[in-house]
Amino acid sequence: MTHTVLLVGTLDTKGLEYAFVRDEFLRRGLSVLTLDAGTRPGPRPLPVDCSADDVAQAAGSSLDALRAGKDRAQALEVMAAGAAALARRLYDDRRIHAIFGMGGSGGTIIATAAMRALPLGVPKLCVSTLASGSVAPYVGTSDILMMPSITDVAGINRLSRLILSRAVGAVCGMLAEAAPSAASDRSIVAATMFGNTTRCVDLCREKLTAAGYEVLVFHATGTGGRIMEKLIDEGFVDAALDITTTEWADELCGGILSAGPQRLSAAGRHGIPQLIVPGCLDMVNFGAPETVPRHYREAGRLLHAWSPQVTLMRTNQEENRRLGKILAEKVNAARGPVAFLLPLRGVSVLDGDGQPFCDRAADGALFEALQNHLRPEVPVHELDANINDPEFAERAVELLLELLIPARRMVSVTILAERS
Repeated sequence: MTHTVLLVGTLDTKGLEYAFVRDEFLRRGLSVLTLDAGTRPGPRPLPVDCSADDVAQAAGSSLDALRAGKDRAQALEVMAAGAAALARRLYDDRRIHAIFGMGGSGGTIIATAAMRALPLGVPKLCVSTLASGSVAPYVGTSDILMMPSITDVAGINRLSRLILSRAVGAVCGMLAEAAPSAASDRSIVAATMFGNTTRCVDLCREKLTAAGYEVLVFHATGTGGRIMEKLIDEGFVDAALDITTTEWADELCGGILSAGPQRLSAAGRHGIPQLIVPGCLDMVNFGAPETVPRHYREAGRLLHAWSPQVTLMRTNQEENRRLGKILAEKVNAARGPVAFLLPLRGVSVLDGDGQPFCDRAADGALFEALQNHLRPEVPVHELDANINDPEFAERAVELLLELLIPARRMVSVTILAERS
């Protein structure tokens, strides 16, 4: 089968560069489709499969309207949305197998918007003048490969020819390895981990793997939580072992590792089994000590230097009451089997007996608020252990497996009904 690569770019200003890239893909035996997101009139130096007007119309606008408006920011927004819609349509129709883009800020915005619309695993590469800085706004929760352009994307010369040829080769290499070496029929469990819950999650992973499950561990750093939620939304995950819900502490208190207000929504929305633990809700993450907001420092809040670049702030009783209510409200909307497991001797390493963040009153405020706002039918289990004690991991796996049993029975009944 010949693979097809979608080239997404502003062909009004980067046409020569895209023509070079197109020829490179063709020379290597791949097929190419081109999507033009440029709004300027004039001829293009290569064939165009999706015109700029097609792109604008896919976003509910038109090229004439964008030109008349003379608003670059609006045009970028429209063309990015249109490129994303068309890229997804082409993928769903099985017409493309990889996507390539390049440019400065505008081209990067449009190309990566189209890339984020495609599922994980689809090769995605963007050659960008912005790739040496923070690429979080462009990559998001996707698996985009950002490659520095070194020089501006402006003409074909000995250096740009080298960079673009290597980029084309990288996409060809990803396509060559696109198919997994071996399929697995094991159910997938998503688990969340932090440095302060590593021992617990490692033990859970070992036990679940031995029980025949495939475990995906996500680092609860904001991006990790968002990626997990996305994969659940895409139907990639069968159950959630949400040991580390710390991202909600950052969302509430303005820390740097928030996963946003949608965290803890996807599993409930899709009805997959989930066991939830208030792991690391005793801490909010900031950078170096001077990055902690002034109002916290002036209030004399308890701070702990986890590393020279990471400062942790202990959550107080009031914050924990609010966190307990938030977790309860999220779970109250869940459509599938769900339960809580509470570690009575600390929700992190630092919250263990005698440790710097040990505050049983704050923990108690969290647990009490959770149970006060939770619908009565949701089980809440308590264990007189720290979250990282072996017996806690054993109990967590035991409870998750109990939640999975009725879900498996429901799947079996559904399959039998469809066959009859």
